[in-house]
Amino acid sequence: MSARIGEIESQVLWNRLISVVEEQAQTLIRTAFSTSAREAGDISAGVFDRQGRMLAQAVTGTPGHVNSMARSVAHFLKEYPIDTLKPGDALITNDPWKGTGHLFDLTVVSPTFHKGRAVALFASTTHVVDIGGIGQSPAGKQVYHEGLQIPMMHLAREGRMNGDLLRIVRTNVREPVQVVGDIYGLAACNDTGSARLVDMMDEFGLTDLDNLSETIIARSRRAMAEAIRTLPPGSWTARMTIDGFEAPVELVATLSIADDRIMVDYSGTSGVSSFAINCPLCYTEAYTAFGVKCALAPWIPNNAGTLDAVTVTAPDNCIVNALHPAAVYARSIIGHMMPDLVFGCLDQAMPGTMPAEGTSSLWNLSLVAAHGLTGRADEIRTPFNVTSFHSGGAGARPMLDGLSATPFPSGVRNVPVEVTESITPLVIWRKELRPDSGGAGRQRGGLGQIMEVSNRDGSPMGIYQRFERVHFPARGRAGGRNGALGRVRLKSGAEFPDKGLHIVPGGDRLIVEMPGGGGYGNPAERDRKLVQRDVDYGYVTPAEAEKTYG
Repeated sequence: MSARIGEIESQVLWNRLISVVEEQAQTLIRTAFSTSAREAGDISAGVFDRQGRMLAQAVTGTPGHVNSMARSVAHFLKEYPIDTLKPGDALITNDPWKGTGHLFDLTVVSPTFHKGRAVALFASTTHVVDIGGIGQSPAGKQVYHEGLQIPMMHLAREGRMNGDLLRIVRTNVREPVQVVGDIYGLAACNDTGSARLVDMMDEFGLTDLDNLSETIIARSRRAMAEAIRTLPPGSWTARMTIDGFEAPVELVATLSIADDRIMVDYSGTSGVSSFAINCPLCYTEAYTAFGVKCALAPWIPNNAGTLDAVTVTAPDNCIVNALHPAAVYARSIIGHMMPDLVFGCLDQAMPGTMPAEGTSSLWNLSLVAAHGLTGRADEIRTPFNVTSFHSGGAGARPMLDGLSATPFPSGVRNVPVEVTESITPLVIWRKELRPDSGGAGRQRGGLGQIMEVSNRDGSPMGIYQRFERVHFPARGRAGGRNGALGRVRLKSGAEFPDKGLHIVPGGDRLIVEMPGGGGYGNPAERDRKLVQRDVDYGYVTPAEAEKTYG
């Protein structure tokens, strides 16, 4: 291999590297036990150089996992320098501040050896169904309430799994088969990535990845710098009020463009919450960088070179930079709002180019039936603990309607109702688009969904709620109207608050009405044919069409 990698050579190697990490991710999905990984794709996978810099990520995965994992490998290498690792080793943690933001995310890092030398690392993350503690609730007050904490340690030494750690995990979680199965899936997918990388190196005569690494990172950084230099220099501030838990939360972002860098500062944002909606800075960074990249240069590969172009700062112990031991389980409801804040800033710098706000935060149905949580042991016929991923509508775009029931920015897939019904006694009676939920505009906001769920064995069940856009809607842009607010209730009539564990009595049904995205532009300017189409398809009721669009 030449010291300098040529144009064709580098493109061939890059394409091959993408196929390696995608096979890594698909191995995790195929071997995972939990629906969050194998159905929703709530994972990440990537390859890193010896310095811990991410070279390539799998297409499959979420930005919160990928971009925070991109920083976490450096933390692993500080504690376990790469030359101290041996073939067959694997490291693990769920540290929210050194991993991907909360205890439910397990990150595994494994070295790759070629001809006796560590040449790279593979990392992967997945969201497990349970980690013990208070469960999937935002009601925890400290991280100690939220479950088992795994400091950085060996998951495997020279090919032998850490049996003591796995026994501790099994003892502390409600779904030991699923959780331990997912841990093995993480180790297996890294092994697959390592094997394919070694095959690639042998095929192309590579003794190391040093030149390829420098080429990938330098080109990506240069491309990102060129994209940033096309923007006007300056600073712009955007604000957003969201529901929060004990009180509304004010999110404030100031985005500055200078030369080839973008800086985003969150000074002015609300302080930490007493509950588990706080967000570690690593997760804030992940979704901030994702928002910037979506807006400016989605075609540039996502790696260390790209991510280094965006600097994120926030005061200590504000809600987007919560410090230990703050409770952080539901950090996604804050983190998922970061792209909307970035777009709010960039809309001032580049008017007419940014979408309206969307539901953004996921509306997952985390449902449980268990002694002590939803009733006495003699009242629970079939215990279960399941999370089914769902979402409201995305914001309208300057030239296109918003996407309905689409999880932007997380990118996770909705879990098919048949899968949830097959592994639990749940019945999903209804799952349909919610009429009139998309904000009106020249381009209409995306619609939310309506879901109706019950426990078919007649036992009570609980729902862990961590919902946003119940009190403060997704805002329209450029004259577009706000999306509809979300709502959670029983079929018998009672309304549920937006956060906490709430009980659905046996025989009753849960009805979840998800929010819609904001509209874009003046509704009076909407094409009449599109209004008629929306009425014909049931997206907008005739009464609403007459009222809003005339």
